[in-house]
Amino acid sequence: MPLLLAVLILPSCNRPYRVAAHSGSGGSEPRELPSGAASIRGPVLSYADVVDHVAPAVVTIHASRRVRAPQQFPFFQNDPFFRQFFGGGVPRGFGSQTEVEHALGSGVIVRADGHILTNHHVIDGAEDIKVDLSSRKTYSAKVVGSDAASDLAVLKINASGLPLLQLADSDQVRVGDVCLAVGNPLGIGESVTAGIISAKGRSTENVGGGSFQDFLQTDAPINQGNSGGALVNTRGELIGINSQILSSNGGNIGIGFAIPSNMARNVMNQLISKGQVRRGMLGVTVQQVTSEIAAGLGLPVRGVLINSVNSGGPADKAGLKTGDVILKLNGREVNDPNALRNEVAGLAPGTVVTLDILRDGKPLEVRVTLGELTAESARATQENSGGQGASTLGMAVTPLTPARAAQMGLGRGVRGVVVDELDSSGPAAQAGIQVGDVIQEVNRQPVQSQQDLRDALARSGNRTPVLLINRGGQSIFVPVPLG
Repeated sequence: MPLLLAVLILPSCNRPYRVAAHSGSGGSEPRELPSGAASIRGPVLSYADVVDHVAPAVVTIHASRRVRAPQQFPFFQNDPFFRQFFGGGVPRGFGSQTEVEHALGSGVIVRADGHILTNHHVIDGAEDIKVDLSSRKTYSAKVVGSDAASDLAVLKINASGLPLLQLADSDQVRVGDVCLAVGNPLGIGESVTAGIISAKGRSTENVGGGSFQDFLQTDAPINQGNSGGALVNTRGELIGINSQILSSNGGNIGIGFAIPSNMARNVMNQLISKGQVRRGMLGVTVQQVTSEIAAGLGLPVRGVLINSVNSGGPADKAGLKTGDVILKLNGREVNDPNALRNEVAGLAPGTVVTLDILRDGKPLEVRVTLGELTAESARATQENSGGQGASTLGMAVTPLTPARAAQMGLGRGVRGVVVDELDSSGPAAQAGIQVGDVIQEVNRQPVQSQQDLRDALARSGNRTPVLLINRGGQSIFVPVPLG
């Protein structure tokens, strides 16, 4: 049987920025590491000095909430997996109307006045939150703010002069750097694991742990209860908040993910100052420029390709068009759709950004005033984003009439030809085209009839045709190899 892997948000558990340490109301500053513990200079026999510096700033978080109790299947009481999620056994009153559900996670003190950074999923829905310090003191905590999109939350306890961790600049982290994961797995007390940074800029699909993903990947074991804990460098600086693992069985297989400190800092500062996070928005959907798309459209293999523009959105108002290739954002090269989205989201609404784009082979500079990413605008962008798509030979098409466009629920401005029949072994079907898809362009040439389609394919010559298709209101560029 094939090995099935799943990205797990650690049960009841787990970006940063370089900031000077926050003194908060207590006025405490991060402690200096002993000489020789700051970095690797030759053989390293121990990280004990780093751990001594970091551990006092890592806390254990107990969150509880009252939930409706199961009314059936009492045999679950002896299930170890079930007991794991309910803190050592089935709560009293099993079978009654409500019961208390307990969650366990970790957190990091980031300000000496009691501000603690952790994961959103550790405290999501909690009615009561307790924080255990390394000094064995326990405090009640309140939620300052929580952001599901980044899976980050900030708590506050009534204390001062606390030890804290300084946030490093996670952009400076390199693959291969040594790192330590510090947390409180399973409530058994402080635990430290070591590894390296395995990759940067990782994103995972359908994990439910935050839609803005820019993970640091590490092989330092991250265990249950470590969620929200610290990922630090050998200088004892916070480079990430431990968040998720990739596992086939719920255990560690050497693939863990941490939210970079630069993202964490941005979110943390907004939650503390405003109680919520505001994000910038361009109002476009983009996709990678692959070698096939580049060959078909005569583009360089770099940048990201705009496959749809939200009508009336910031990009539309600035004159951006479907088919434009974004090469740079504020002078920084853009080559990954997820990285572009995260960078734009990290800017405040109303910020004016400069985009270097390529349109019909000509370089242009466009200034765009960012809008605000809201639930409504995100939904509009999602509706314009692409699904699977494709095209070419082995299909029959008919012009899209206004009546049929209305019947299909398409906008009045949609033009093209509708795929009515497909040869399952033909290039179109192999590329992913489906009956009902609307082909709007071939190699940037609009098509509104069978003849337009034939002419556009003929002009492709030896190049792979790249089609812009619309499926249920969603659009995407799709290369269709003919050979």
